[in-house]
Amino acid sequence: MTTRVLVPSSLAREAEDKREATRKLGYVARAATIFRADRLIVFPDREGETGKLDGGFVRTVLRYATTPPHLRKEIWGKRDELEYVGVLPPLRAPSQTGSESDDSGSKRHGIVTEVGPDQRVRVNCGLQHPISLNVPSEMALEQGERVTVRISSRRPVRAKIVGKPTQGLSIEQTDLSAALSREDAGVRIAASRFGEALTVGKLETLAGRIERDGLTVAFGAPERGLPAILGIDADTVRTDGVARLDAADDTDVEPNGDPGFDLWLNTVPNQGSDVVRTEEALFATLASLTLRA
Repeated sequence: MTTRVLVPSSLAREAEDKREATRKLGYVARAATIFRADRLIVFPDREGETGKLDGGFVRTVLRYATTPPHLRKEIWGKRDELEYVGVLPPLRAPSQTGSESDDSGSKRHGIVTEVGPDQRVRVNCGLQHPISLNVPSEMALEQGERVTVRISSRRPVRAKIVGKPTQGLSIEQTDLSAALSREDAGVRIAASRFGEALTVGKLETLAGRIERDGLTVAFGAPERGLPAILGIDADTVRTDGVARLDAADDTDVEPNGDPGFDLWLNTVPNQGSDVVRTEEALFATLASLTLRA
């Protein structure tokens, strides 16, 4: 099952400062990682962006968060957007870390820092210094490419390149309508407090289709939900924005201005707080919608 999460470029609009915004984005990345999302896509909401906490900041911090920790300095260096990345929660995804063990035979992700003669490259894989390794005959590597390294001994260092890293959560940028119009978008859901309340019965209807076709779910920004971003009246969503995704009726019923959702869904129908933050909505929504039928 493929899962794509769509968030607006205005995601950090309510943060008081860059530190708070960075922490918020870290938990967005963590929610997407925990529930095995394949892509975290940032779509433009320029009207909702504020100051320096714009789409560029959002994308940079998210991409940094999904970079293996031991490669971050090599890839990113020092950037103004990354001033407070020390507050980011660790993702601990296998696509970041390789194998969990540091024992003999463990795998590490590395980045090629130099290409030399005779099929040899230097690789930074989180050891004290980059190490020189042979390139497997079936591979061709360039500077900056990522590889998986198997370490059989640390003292002395013995290691070899065994392939390319498994693809984990990727951070992308595209228009909302383009993301929803992909052939492999699967079930396209707008998470909104104005949508149909999620119930056990509705989840039973959805689960089979999501498992079969995949899931694309979009979220709004603080104090600026999807209706506001799309210029849709909330009352229109309530009356016209609910599609019936059951075996008898797969027809989309879209409010005016909807870029192509199958369903507007309220995944926290009994919220006890006046405000559910976007990162909180991600956890609540993905925990329900990624359940298997």
